[in-house]
Amino acid sequence: MAIEQMEKLVEKYFRPRLPHIWCPGCGNGIVTGAIVKAIDKLGLNQDETVIVSGIGCSSRASGYLNFDTVHSAHGRALPVATGVKLSEPRLNVIVVTGDGDSTAIGGNHFIHAARRNINLTVVLYNNNIYGMTGGQYSPLTPSHSIATTAPYGTLERPFDVPELAKAAGATFVARSTAFHTQLLVDVIAQGIAHDGFSLIEAVTQCPIYNGRQNKLGDAPTMMKWQRDHAVNVEAAKKMTPEQLAGKFLIGVLHKSEAPEYTKQYDDLVIANAQKGAK
Repeated sequence: MAIEQMEKLVEKYFRPRLPHIWCPGCGNGIVTGAIVKAIDKLGLNQDETVIVSGIGCSSRASGYLNFDTVHSAHGRALPVATGVKLSEPRLNVIVVTGDGDSTAIGGNHFIHAARRNINLTVVLYNNNIYGMTGGQYSPLTPSHSIATTAPYGTLERPFDVPELAKAAGATFVARSTAFHTQLLVDVIAQGIAHDGFSLIEAVTQCPIYNGRQNKLGDAPTMMKWQRDHAVNVEAAKKMTPEQLAGKFLIGVLHKSEAPEYTKQYDDLVIANAQKGAK
């Protein structure tokens, strides 16, 4: 994308709040930029687009974006977003969340929003660590990783969050990385356009906490890891299990159709109002 185009996107979609909170090399700015590019690609009306976030490094993105935004409580982005969508179903509601915010304290809300198939687009910034509060491990931290709350390595198995979303009832599930930026823009745009609950996992780097504690290298090195370990779902169809060992899939991982919650809710209200009128 040309510099002039980027400047126009920044001027249109970002609030002039500098310096930002993110550390040097953090991938959260890349993911936030991908959300903005997806919104611009779809030509969404800014006045009809709402960004809701919880608490954490990634959730601070809502404060930098020039939309109606809600910076809610820890783990509570999805119930707040559900309330916004139910009150005004015409709005495009995008949830910005992190691995801890969405799958730890917010885990119950996550599975039930997916189960309801309410038309929300959730962009989950997954840097495998709690960055803002000091480098604790999260439900998405790989086993045996070092964290401030696991100085000898984590014993817990991490969630495969796309599989969790799929099992809970999400009807659109995708994944990309901070390295695969164009794919990330594309799958976020597809998720927004999908009529139902959409999850997009954005694998990103935290060179300060996760990188340093686990000797993963600097930000460019961590992004090269994303490049070398991600396999597009279409390419994976031609690969053997041995070739896929140690890799993770990117692209659209699941798509299905199911009744969308707000439409069902409106139908229920209308049907019962007609009964009452009789």
